[in-house]
Amino acid sequence: MSDDPTRVAFVCVQNAGRSQMATAFARRERSTRGVGDDIEVVTGGTDPADHVHDEVVEVMGERGFDLADETPRAISQDDIMGVDIVVTMGCSAEGICPMTWRGDARDWALDDPDGQDLDAVREIRDDIEARVSALFDELVGDD
Repeated sequence: MSDDPTRVAFVCVQNAGRSQMATAFARRERSTRGVGDDIEVVTGGTDPADHVHDEVVEVMGERGFDLADETPRAISQDDIMGVDIVVTMGCSAEGICPMTWRGDARDWALDDPDGQDLDAVREIRDDIEARVSALFDELVGDD
């Protein structure tokens, strides 16, 4: 890897569900793989909610993540311009994510967990976990 960290952004509309889960898993991967200096994780939403969705807090708690105190944040054009990989969570195709960036754009086309039953949210969580792990395999290898 170069001296500059690879910047990865997880972006959705509310930054209260999918992108929060992806960010939590990415931070864990960064720590577990010892690549904290090599990969920077950015997250935000184009229209952030007031709090992380309750069902997301609950299912992430089952995996040892406490997202209750996380605050959804807005992501700006400036935040996104220096990012190497932007992962949208299923909103880019409809024009809901009106941002442009210079890096690689990927849309994971995930269902929104807001208001879904816990089993559905668990499926989304597990899908996100697998996708984040695969992304890190791609970025740093699967040592």
